[in-house]
Amino acid sequence: MSTPSKTNADFWFDPACPFAWITSRWILEVEQVRDIEVTWQIMSLAYLNQDKDIPDTYREFLKTAWQPVRVLMAAEQKYGKEVLLPLYTAMGTRIHIEKQDKDRAMIVASLEEAGLDVALADAMDDSSYDEAIAESHQRGMDQVGNEVGTPTIAFEGRAFFGPVISKKPVGEDAGRMWDAFVTLSKYEHFYELKRSRTEDLDFS
Repeated sequence: MSTPSKTNADFWFDPACPFAWITSRWILEVEQVRDIEVTWQIMSLAYLNQDKDIPDTYREFLKTAWQPVRVLMAAEQKYGKEVLLPLYTAMGTRIHIEKQDKDRAMIVASLEEAGLDVALADAMDDSSYDEAIAESHQRGMDQVGNEVGTPTIAFEGRAFFGPVISKKPVGEDAGRMWDAFVTLSKYEHFYELKRSRTEDLDFS
């Protein structure tokens, strides 16, 4: 009897996105109960929305969105993709749980926690990383379309925006949601399943 092969999934994230943060914590739970392995990929809400007509409040939010992704890209280029998850976790905890500003102090503390060179914080104001960020971003968006965003998950030749959840499931509940996600994705004509969100995001 053959053993099913491990599923390799690519997860595109922007550390500023609260929805991507909760979904990322879910897929880490999935890794514990299903035979999948996640490769983390950078995308950018600032790049995605730079030419779009968006509300002023959201444009203000995006003013500090370039800086963390530039540092993530600098870290990836220096150390490899394996450092993206620990650095994302360090940043995301500060941004979403501790409600810290996306400033240099947050970035330096995140680099220190991830055991990376704190000099990489200089990348936050270095637009030379933006081309590589755009290329990484487009590798995800080319599979799902530019009208969506983060999180985007690709696996076994399929890719979707989402799932968008307000609280992560844990343990076998996380695994069952992954199973349902996989089942829906196998139908080539499936595109969207959505309802209005009626509760606040729960980062616990």
